[in-house]
Amino acid sequence: MDLECSVGKRVTIPFGKSKIYSGIVYALHHTEPKEYEVKEIISILDTKPIVNAYQLKFWLWITDYYLCTLGEVYQAALPSGLKLESETKLCLNNDIELNSDFSSKETQILDELKEKKTLLISDLSKITGLKSSIRYVNSLLEKGIISVEESVQKKYKAKTESFVCLHENIKSNIEIEAVFGQLEKNPKQLELFMKFIQKIEYFSPKPQKYYKKDKLLKENNISSAILKGLEEKNILKIDKLEVDRLDLSETEVTKIKELSAAQEQAYNEINQAFLGKNVCLLQGVTSSGKTEIYVKLIEKTLQEGKQVLYLLPEIALTAQIVNRLRVVFGNKTGIYHSKYSDSERVEVWKNLNTENKKRYEIILGVRSSIFLPFSNLGLIIVDEEHENNYKQTAPAPRYNARDAAIVLAQMHGAKVLLGTATPSIESYYNAVNGRFALVKLTERFGNVTMPKIVVADLIRLRKKKQMKGHFSPILIENMQKSLSEGKQSILFQNRRGFSPFLECNTCGWVPKCDFCDVSLTYYKFTNKLVCHYCGFTISMPTNCLACNDSALQTKGFGTEKVESDIAILFPEHKIARMDLDTTRSRTAYQSIIQKFESKNIDILIGTQMISKGLDFDNVSIVGILNADNMLNFPDFRAHERSFQLMLQVSGRAGRRSEQGLVVIQTAEPEHYVIKHVITNDFEAFYKTQITERQRFRYPPFYRIILITLKHKHLETLNKASEALALHLKNIFADRILGPESPPINRIQNFYIKNILVKIEREKAQSKAKEYIRQMIGSLKSELHFRGLQVIVNVDPM
Repeated sequence: MDLECSVGKRVTIPFGKSKIYSGIVYALHHTEPKEYEVKEIISILDTKPIVNAYQLKFWLWITDYYLCTLGEVYQAALPSGLKLESETKLCLNNDIELNSDFSSKETQILDELKEKKTLLISDLSKITGLKSSIRYVNSLLEKGIISVEESVQKKYKAKTESFVCLHENIKSNIEIEAVFGQLEKNPKQLELFMKFIQKIEYFSPKPQKYYKKDKLLKENNISSAILKGLEEKNILKIDKLEVDRLDLSETEVTKIKELSAAQEQAYNEINQAFLGKNVCLLQGVTSSGKTEIYVKLIEKTLQEGKQVLYLLPEIALTAQIVNRLRVVFGNKTGIYHSKYSDSERVEVWKNLNTENKKRYEIILGVRSSIFLPFSNLGLIIVDEEHENNYKQTAPAPRYNARDAAIVLAQMHGAKVLLGTATPSIESYYNAVNGRFALVKLTERFGNVTMPKIVVADLIRLRKKKQMKGHFSPILIENMQKSLSEGKQSILFQNRRGFSPFLECNTCGWVPKCDFCDVSLTYYKFTNKLVCHYCGFTISMPTNCLACNDSALQTKGFGTEKVESDIAILFPEHKIARMDLDTTRSRTAYQSIIQKFESKNIDILIGTQMISKGLDFDNVSIVGILNADNMLNFPDFRAHERSFQLMLQVSGRAGRRSEQGLVVIQTAEPEHYVIKHVITNDFEAFYKTQITERQRFRYPPFYRIILITLKHKHLETLNKASEALALHLKNIFADRILGPESPPINRIQNFYIKNILVKIEREKAQSKAKEYIRQMIGSLKSELHFRGLQVIVNVDPM
């Protein structure tokens, strides 16, 4: 091998008889394994490691803590462009006579092979128009017409652009002057050549070699034909050069804003806290200016020559925050999230893995950013630390980026700042019990008054028939007043679609998904019924499929219906919707936020993504349209999430000068959560919650491990779940709950059972997890449980 094998480099290795995959060298040793046949490394792909020692140590911790495999961590950590996988190529056999004895699909494949010589199996769907063309491939293989071979496909391709340079024949000033004479009779070519010489500063002490082709032609309004003429005369040459997809150019920066007295005090307290603690919880009310404190802490960390990771729960937030960071730190700030193309993510990874002076010093990203190759982390900021989006739900590893960030920081000797207006119960418990430091910021920036919160009693209003659809009179009246004054409004409904379900008024029939045990959501725009779990879609029926009556009615309401109804009530105003359905593209988030910031949208309707730290200065009214959906969700965290969501959404109102107004619509106005939201009393809410958590053995007093079993046959699932629960109860006794069916007990044709393991916080977690791992392995090895899926979720959210 030409390259030396070392830990952290990628290598290609054979799997099975023909497949080739890439992997990371985890360790070097001289002990031959006895449990399996050793495969020889085909090639080493890297000149230097792409994964460092910190990362491998971190991966191992995730494997142990979250009960997953190193392979699963590897798949989650590396961008796809750095993972090479074997692709099956089809080739046309030589000396084979083609006849007409082929189906139309086989003919399509053969025609393409005759033209291109080889085809990837993954490309066949584009040719045949079918999801799977394997049977046609098998038929051609059996007839001896084609053969297959394996090759490793590189997914990442460097970006290249055309640059102009002098031809290698031109090496001196004498030759340059000769060119001037040569081009005297062709003024346009002479003009372009002179412009190029000027652009590369040829006669300066340090001339450039290249100038971008497109830029040269555009700046001088000259056609490419003239450049082509200079190329043919061997005067200029065009080279394709590799360029960064990332903007690493120098930019103008401004000074950091002066902190208010309250912010300065909080900043000093955090720095003091970091002298004794590695983790600090900053609890600052909404619009208190936590971001300005983050910026000041980032500046201090960069001055110490260290890197910063700034974690956000939503991609939507990166658009606003990155602009604020780049104003101060320029292009030292990189972004990393799933809306970036795979090639861009590879380049961010490579940028951090070099010693280049233009290496990013700040990374702004979502949870997957914790896997990047940091070498000198000094600070991790976890903004909106309470958000459940920091928890990966599928696939494995099912890690919590907030908790994992604390471990990652510990490995680097870095500090962690958890910031939020509404701390998670676990983080606040850790803070008041001394594990974390606690700093509070209790006033809004500029002494702006907290918004006034009022409750609209839906039961009373409906009895009096005062509701306008799903909107209370107080909400409509205040929106009208606010909009007439040029102010903006936000309406929050944590359910997307037009209507959660459709129902026949005659027989009660509800259309359900064919593959999941859930009703279909109606979308008016497409006139379709859609399953949010598997994507199953049907057209809107005109009659009941059970009794054939036409009395079908939509029930409940989602963001699409809110948008439709508000357009009727406020026809003269611009309305936008921000939910998963309207923000699927990379630029959609930023586009909606920019339009709302620039006041091109009057009313913004959205799900929970509008509650997370967005900063709008012209919002005076916020409406929470149905608080009861959140409060009555069957989960021990339902009240915590409801409190957090309502306070966070409320915090979008009145963030600059005038006091904002928040209207909470509910059928339970006396509910303790709503009362604590109105008074903004986190302490009282926390005391209620912590008492309940201790009484019923939930976090932070107990660790929870959720074991989910899935199988296509309900009988097999029942036997397997009962067997596993019995084994677990023999060791863990009453710490085991279940097996029980979840509220939605069939998804994508798999029936589901849950087993809940509760382990005291002070007990040895690693030993318990090893027992669980062994029992699951033993269960899955039994032949009569073939096809059983077992998913382990440590610390579920």
